[in-house]
Amino acid sequence: MSGRSGASEIREALSEGRRFLVTIGVFSAFVNLLMLTGPLFMLQLYDRVLSSRSEATLVALAGIAAFLFLMMGCLDHARARMLARVGARFQQRLDARVLGAILDRVGRDPQDHSGPATGLRDLEAMQRFASGPGPFAFFDAPWTPVFLAVLFVFHFYLGVLAVVSGVVLLALTLLNQSRTKALSADAGEAGEEADHIAAQFRAGGQTVRGLGMRDAAIARVSAARVRALDATIAASDVGGVFSVTARTLRIFLQSTMLGLGAWLVIQGELTPGVMIAASILLGRALAPVDQAVAQWPVLQRTLQARRSLAKLLEETPQEPEPMALPAARSLLEAETLTVVPPGGKKPTVQGVSLRIEPGRAVGITGPSGSGKSTLARALAGVWAPARGSVRLDGASLDQYGDAARAYHIGWLPQEIVLFDGTVADNIARFRPNPDAEAVVLAARQAGAHRMILGLPGGYGFRVRSGGAMLSGGQRQRIALARAFFDDPAVVVLDEPDAHLDIEGAAALNGALRALKQRAGAAVVVAHRKSAFAQCDLVLEMHEGRLAVQRPVPGGPVRALPGGGEE
Repeated sequence: MSGRSGASEIREALSEGRRFLVTIGVFSAFVNLLMLTGPLFMLQLYDRVLSSRSEATLVALAGIAAFLFLMMGCLDHARARMLARVGARFQQRLDARVLGAILDRVGRDPQDHSGPATGLRDLEAMQRFASGPGPFAFFDAPWTPVFLAVLFVFHFYLGVLAVVSGVVLLALTLLNQSRTKALSADAGEAGEEADHIAAQFRAGGQTVRGLGMRDAAIARVSAARVRALDATIAASDVGGVFSVTARTLRIFLQSTMLGLGAWLVIQGELTPGVMIAASILLGRALAPVDQAVAQWPVLQRTLQARRSLAKLLEETPQEPEPMALPAARSLLEAETLTVVPPGGKKPTVQGVSLRIEPGRAVGITGPSGSGKSTLARALAGVWAPARGSVRLDGASLDQYGDAARAYHIGWLPQEIVLFDGTVADNIARFRPNPDAEAVVLAARQAGAHRMILGLPGGYGFRVRSGGAMLSGGQRQRIALARAFFDDPAVVVLDEPDAHLDIEGAAALNGALRALKQRAGAAVVVAHRKSAFAQCDLVLEMHEGRLAVQRPVPGGPVRALPGGGEE
């Protein structure tokens, strides 16, 4: 397991843009220095041009100011472009890692929707903040003391008013944080719940229609969305009050600065140019605080996303790539295997020992809920054992790594899932540039070649998500071909005949016979006896334990005391 925390992974991804951030900081320094152009121009305009009535001086000052403003605009645009690229690089750096963590979590526990449901959205939220105007408040804030210092140089009273204004706006920002933090969290949770409910009904769209649940589904999703909207509006209302208050207060304080400056002019302590320049400088000094208040809801969502993302990455560490092992013999062994389903507490497979030799097939039957599918998932390496081990050619399955394990063990799950892509893509498990001959060979082994050729476009037929355009039997045979792809040493088939007709069942038995002839091994989980025609032994499960049901003379397994096998 990786020793790094999720927060450290995020910091490492952000650190890759350090060079850009340093450059943005340099650009921000020049942008803020050039912000003095406006106040200084007004100062010279009122105190020098108007008093001297010199048009030449006016033209010269206007030309210099125009050039400086142009430079400021170019630098501001450049730092915005660079910040957008920092956000994009951050997302690209973590995209695969986050998606891998989501797939690992959902693969181990399909009912786990805590982190996986929002992982990619959290990453996108961080990317949007990094690419937006929010970070500029942090780059510009260090220059606020510089502007305050200039105001103190103009007059002590002007500096004091500016400091008081900054403290008031800062207090408003902190109050905004304390009042909106819980509301924003509630809105986020309500939104996630609404999305989850809607996704469930979308995934079961045919069931919803077939059972006449459309109105009930709409009502439930609408109620969840109303709760999410209410929470979002509540957070927005409170945040909006603070945002509007901060913006209005800043404008009022600028007018107050003008009023104070005018009084000092009357007292003969300031010039009109300094009065105007002071008002502009105050607005610039308070702009980062005002921007921070405006961006506070986005910042809170980003901080929440960062915590959630760090938790997801920490709870799903990146496993080190195991050492490559040589091609495995078709020898599958389970040793005192106990399996607890993800999220459960009670084992549904207990103390199972099993040994399947090359060239043999074992069937597993039993009543519903007896643990057959759990055992199949453990033998395929989909679920990890709570105790005991599953070994392929002497090595435990975790020594192979997911990709190598799936190469050696073909897996046909009970719930057939096909993905958006061609039939060939699905059989080849979406590997880039797969061997066409290997795809056809897998289809032939599964008895699906002729069926696939009968589809429009054959192997290029586009399968929509879930395989809605295919019959249950067609999906089953394509999934069976996927299990046989790349000639695995062992295949684990869970209810492989659930949707097959007579021709499909014959093709399944032919595939198992060919597998045994090339010294492969198979585990077949089923209810129908016809699925066990090629099995050398059929075992029956009861309450998570195995017992011999129909031994075959000369078969590869013998009963062990306690219901185990050797």
